[in-house]
Amino acid sequence: MKILFLNGPNLNLLGTREPEVYGSMTLADIEAEVRQRAKELKVEVDFRQSNLEGELVNWIQEAKGKFQVIVLNAAAYTHTSVALRDAISAVGIPTVEIHLSNVHAREEFRHKSLIAPVCRGQICGFGSKSYILGMESAVYVNAENK
Repeated sequence: MKILFLNGPNLNLLGTREPEVYGSMTLADIEAEVRQRAKELKVEVDFRQSNLEGELVNWIQEAKGKFQVIVLNAAAYTHTSVALRDAISAVGIPTVEIHLSNVHAREEFRHKSLIAPVCRGQICGFGSKSYILGMESAVYVNAENK
């Protein structure tokens, strides 16, 4: 099984960006945790980050036939990107939406996810563990779809 992890804008700044909200781990630290758990689950992961909406859309489109599930932290694009929503819907790959912080306990504009209706589910508020939970959910979704 292959899982594509996509990370949106500003996640490259983890570790220094608002550590009281996002924690002190870098994206590389989180990726290392994910890769360790992936070995235990016997799954392959591809981990990518971009600040560019179009690049994320391209990666979603290119995932068809290569990955069984996408785990997506769209970051700020969660609340603004019809393009990401349409790409997820178009490729038909089960997608798990994740966030480090509890977006529902933050500013009002973060409460609405444009991608949630086309995702299999949403995990938020568990810090770096949201990624592990996202991967475990991806394994569950893949098994369910067989």
